[in-house]
Amino acid sequence: MNNVSNLSIYAIQLFDASGKPLLEEGAEPVVPDAERIRRVLAGGVARHIENEGRYPMVGLPFPVNGESYALFVMLKSNELWMQSSREVNTELLTVFLIGSFLVLAAARFIVKPLLQLRDAAGRMAQGHFDVQLRTSRKDEIGQLNASFNEMARELAKLDRMRREFVANVSHEIQSPLTSISGFAKAMKQKRMSEESRMHYLTIIEEESDRLSRISHNLLRLSSLQHDRHSVQSAAFRLDEQLRNVVIALEPQWSIKEIDIELDLEPITIHADEDQLSQVWTNLLGNGIKFTPVRGRVGIRAYIDDRSAIVRIADNGIGIPEDQRTDIFKPFHKADKARDRAVSGSGLGLSIVKQIVDMHKGEIRADEEPGGGSVFTVQLPLGRDL
Repeated sequence: MNNVSNLSIYAIQLFDASGKPLLEEGAEPVVPDAERIRRVLAGGVARHIENEGRYPMVGLPFPVNGESYALFVMLKSNELWMQSSREVNTELLTVFLIGSFLVLAAARFIVKPLLQLRDAAGRMAQGHFDVQLRTSRKDEIGQLNASFNEMARELAKLDRMRREFVANVSHEIQSPLTSISGFAKAMKQKRMSEESRMHYLTIIEEESDRLSRISHNLLRLSSLQHDRHSVQSAAFRLDEQLRNVVIALEPQWSIKEIDIELDLEPITIHADEDQLSQVWTNLLGNGIKFTPVRGRVGIRAYIDDRSAIVRIADNGIGIPEDQRTDIFKPFHKADKARDRAVSGSGLGLSIVKQIVDMHKGEIRADEEPGGGSVFTVQLPLGRDL
């Protein structure tokens, strides 16, 4: 027992039944009070003993050959324990320093791109949409930067469209205003015949009507784009509606002696009847407008896979292939259509596209095999609008 006490980091002492210590005293003597010795000799355990000096102590009963002994164990302050304590402290300090460095590095790795993102957002808030963040990261921050770049490109595109829209509106409004102002001044400043006066007044009236149409179409397009005009869905005969539109536009196609060809299957559709009437009026009106005298306009309607298909084709000037998507943008006009003899503001097809989209349909423009253009509208037949 003495040998164990000398080798261990613990000090050990054994007391006999009379409370006399039996082992040699070491550098760290184990000296419990008499009350604790008696408690252990009686078979108890001295637990959670208050420190006698600097180190904790515990007492256990130790019977040998029927004799009761009390074994007390105390942690002693030898060099091994102190060395272990110093090594543990050193390791803890090293771990703390390395951890602090890693935390700072990680914070810089994460915070720096976030600060760049904040600065880029600030530039965008000032109207600079040409901001692009360069990064090769594939983690969440890299995905955030990619999403930000995509948002910046879309905002830049919308800003260009806004500027073009404003410029086009200004041009379309300024043109009739200039004509009205010029002819009104001419009527005030010089004498003219009744025929000339009526001619000037007719031009002023036509330009005023043109301004009115532009204003009406702009308001309608704005209403459609902002969903203020809800879809009032109801069942009606699509083929009958197309016939009624053809009849309503009879003055336009009859004066040009245009041949109207109808191929209409009986179709019942659930949709907004007023809005779709605007679609067919605009499409058929365009076909008549750009079809030459004694030309041909064909209207076909049929059902294909629970969808209503309407094709309006003409043998007019056609639409260049590179402009068949852009023609649905506000104020866009194909180059061939910029003839002053052909009136129009470039808003009709934009209104058509908005109405078709609201009905969850599709519209596309193609070229007829023999020349001219064809507009194909696909609309669902169901009630889920």
